[in-house]
Amino acid sequence: MALPRARINLPLTWLGVVPFFVFVGLFLLLPTLYIVVGAFRTPEGGFTFGNILALNTPTILSAYWVSIKIAFWSSLIGCAVGFAMAAAVTVGAGPGWVKNPLLTFSGVASNFAGVPLAFAFIATIGPAGIITLYLRHEFGINLRLMGFNLLSTLGLVITYLFFQIPLMILIITPALEGLKREWKEAASILGATSFQYWRMVAFPILFPSILGTMALLFANAFGAVATAIALTGPSLNIAPILLYAQIRGDVLGSPNLGYALAFGMIVITGLANALYIVLRARSERWLK
Repeated sequence: MALPRARINLPLTWLGVVPFFVFVGLFLLLPTLYIVVGAFRTPEGGFTFGNILALNTPTILSAYWVSIKIAFWSSLIGCAVGFAMAAAVTVGAGPGWVKNPLLTFSGVASNFAGVPLAFAFIATIGPAGIITLYLRHEFGINLRLMGFNLLSTLGLVITYLFFQIPLMILIITPALEGLKREWKEAASILGATSFQYWRMVAFPILFPSILGTMALLFANAFGAVATAIALTGPSLNIAPILLYAQIRGDVLGSPNLGYALAFGMIVITGLANALYIVLRARSERWLK
């Protein structure tokens, strides 16, 4: 007599997220694990800390430092401008009809990067861009003589703001919409001005969310590579471009040192994302 087969009943609700877990496992977890292991291995396969210690060179440290500066300033300015724009159309006196077009544009612009974004900025404010030539011919303003160069650290920060500001708008808008009207009414009844309400009530509640979003924008800019390569090429020494050159085999000459360089980027972006998750969860406790 044959024994009945054991049946495994999986809830059908999990089928919809299976592609997500497969995608994350194949294209995020496995490559990350491969990089981490490679950062501590010799070309012969042995274990070593030499690759990590080799990061302490002027070229690599300078690349990390420039990347951190670009990520910090683009995230700081992106947070400030994006918050002001989102607040104006959400809880401020800005025209209500602007909100939906702004959110729609932000959804598109936050994902607009790489070669198209670099070309758009080069064609607009590059050395021979439309605005550059217009200012020179019509007003005698030479941006190059004034010290502005799009193919530089400052130029890269300005270019990154094109997707940093929209990303800030998308993330902070739900937090602004979560501010309860009763809080402002209670503050008004107690005699608080609008400025006092924002300084003592709204901003302290939103601050963890703002700081967490800034950490997310930092990670977003720190790991951006396509826009930087398309805009500046190898002329700017930043970590993503240095890593890209290592993958192509142009410099360094050690694949495992390249893994160590990528491992350092993973640590920095991982810490920034972890900070975002912690601060976001703290802010949501007030906004529920």
